Amino acid sequence: MFIQTESTPNPATLKFLPGQNVLEVGTADFPTVEAAEKSPMAKRIFATGNVSGVFFGLDFITVTKDDAVEWDHIKPAILGAIMEHYQSGQPVMSDDHAPASGHAEHSGEDAEIVGQIKELLDTRVRPAVAQDGGDITFHGFDRGIVYLHMQGACAGCPSSTLTLKMGIENLLRHYIPEVVEVRPVAA
Repeated sequence: MFIQTESTPNPATLKFLPGQNVLEVGTADFPTVEAAEKSPMAKRIFATGNVSGVFFGLDFITVTKDDAVEWDHIKPAILGAIMEHYQSGQPVMSDDHAPASGHAEHSGEDAEIVGQIKELLDTRVRPAVAQDGGDITFHGFDRGIVYLHMQGACAGCPSSTLTLKMGIENLLRHYIPEVVEVRPVAA
């Protein structure tokens, strides 16, 4: 097994490409070691030490490190943990925990607008953000303000505010006049 790595716009996060599917559908975010209890692979990655977050996409894993350590010191252990996991035959996720589809549910008078927002996120934004090792999902819409949840490499990325304001906000405002602003939400 050959695992490639790619840097992300977030210097604290590295993208690992195992060359095979990580998840069949959706994404899975593990911002803490406690959250990793749902995934044998995430637990194994956290166990290497100095890891502060793990995120799974369809064909990639992003790992966020503690600020106090350099990638050169922990990357070999993380590569080993990923390889070990695939050789173990264990599932990526525990049987009783399915990956999330991402977007929050929203109904009511704004349902049509929210549908348009979700479609633009799915077709234009999420594929680009996945290339950088992260995900952005719809969290809510209230009086023209779109609330988005940033995961993986996007969470805590120095350029995330710029991505939200200059990229996503401009895109949504262009196609959906009812959108006036985009704001991030915490997990």
